[in-house]
Amino acid sequence: MTDVLLRGGFPWGLDGPADILVGDGRIHLVAQGIDAPGALVIDIGGQLVLPGLVEAHCHLDKTLYGGPWVPHSADDTLAGRIGNDLGRRAELGVPSVARIGALLERMSAAGTTHVRTHTDIDPLVGLRGVQAVREAAAGSPVDVQQVAFPQHGVLTNPGTAELLEEALKSGVEAVGGLDPAGIDRDPVRHLDLIFGLAERYGTHLDIHLHDGGSLGGWELELITERTKALGLGGRVTVSHAYALGQLDEAYQDRLAQGFAEAGVALATAAVYSFPVPPIKKLRAAGVTVTCGHDGIRDLWGPYGSGDMLERAMHVAYRSTFRRDEDISLALEAATYGGARALGLEGYGLAPGDRADLVVVPSGSAAEAVVVHPARTLVMQDGVVLHN
Repeated sequence: MTDVLLRGGFPWGLDGPADILVGDGRIHLVAQGIDAPGALVIDIGGQLVLPGLVEAHCHLDKTLYGGPWVPHSADDTLAGRIGNDLGRRAELGVPSVARIGALLERMSAAGTTHVRTHTDIDPLVGLRGVQAVREAAAGSPVDVQQVAFPQHGVLTNPGTAELLEEALKSGVEAVGGLDPAGIDRDPVRHLDLIFGLAERYGTHLDIHLHDGGSLGGWELELITERTKALGLGGRVTVSHAYALGQLDEAYQDRLAQGFAEAGVALATAAVYSFPVPPIKKLRAAGVTVTCGHDGIRDLWGPYGSGDMLERAMHVAYRSTFRRDEDISLALEAATYGGARALGLEGYGLAPGDRADLVVVPSGSAAEAVVVHPARTLVMQDGVVLHN
């Protein structure tokens, strides 16, 4: 494979311009004035270089992307969205390998190199979603990590627990959970089950938590306690965590300290008017924060583009970030935060890291988020995919 020399870009985090020499899928050297005879030279002078974008929370199996427009018909309640999803899956051919593949192609063109997707597991769909995502991912350069997700409950939906275990046995990388109190009505048994599966199969754990207020805060405490007790730090993520945006500052501070000590990450999608966790407070405490689209053109909602810079803009906007250093936190969530939550190794812009790179015509991280311009180059594992 021919080495590639990216000339004259501004790697994010460095004070000035630098060339980046790539070979054998890795970054070999980052320095000014690199001499690399025989390398393919690509001039990216004055442009910002980012590590590959990380989509840390989406639902590929549900997507209608790439097909004809489907008017959205669910009422605006959690139960209504679940019912719409269940009622129209068969009618619209969900999950669809072709549509999942179309969305992955769009994500790749926008610079996403890694995806964590929550795949529905229930007695009606079985493992068809897992298989569809795997088939689509096999034809895409994007690295896809699946979460076996009990969208319709575990304890309240007999047969789901056994299917979650079957999914993990088949190689699914993470086990999911959903509102241990609000949906399953028994947070202790719910957490016993999903933490037990994660511990038994050595997987990650990613829990949807929509429950708000003090109920959600209590569940976050339970999750933190379990993570510490089982030594699963770095392998547990709470997605949405709406309660965090509703609690008083003292309670937020206590939870943030607990997350940091236990190694619990937070994922937000900043969708609609749902509460967004206090990102600045969480990061100041040392908590890993990441983000994703949630649904993309599916039966839960018609929005979503697959562009993680655009999603980072929504995260920054919903957080009322205006200063460059604050807006940059949203980009960090879509890059390094996602990498930490997903347990990615060799991620970044240093020599030895995987050559997953995105180039944008921006002068700063904040500008890249706010403008989310067209990508001028996308590289994955040292291969130029889009240029």
